[in-house]
Amino acid sequence: MSLTYVIKSYETDTEDSSKTRVGFYVTDAQGNKLAIDKLVTTGSKSKESIITEASNLAKNEIDSWASQFEVVGKNWNPDTNSIEN
Repeated sequence: MSLTYVIKSYETDTEDSSKTRVGFYVTDAQGNKLAIDKLVTTGSKSKESIITEASNLAKNEIDSWASQFEVVGKNWNPDTNSIEN
């Protein structure tokens, strides 16, 4: 499962200035897209640390989203009850 992450937003949260909202566009190999945002407590963290933390917070949701496409576009062989590429 090959996923590409593009940072779509990086901004101070409007409701809590101690947090940074990081948004990603995630695209899989078939071109399916997901937009997801996560809030991270800013503190004295670097931008890379904040983005990494946001990515880690989003991981379960992204993995769940991506898993729904694992068999889309593949062939089903009813004789062998198996998925074929």
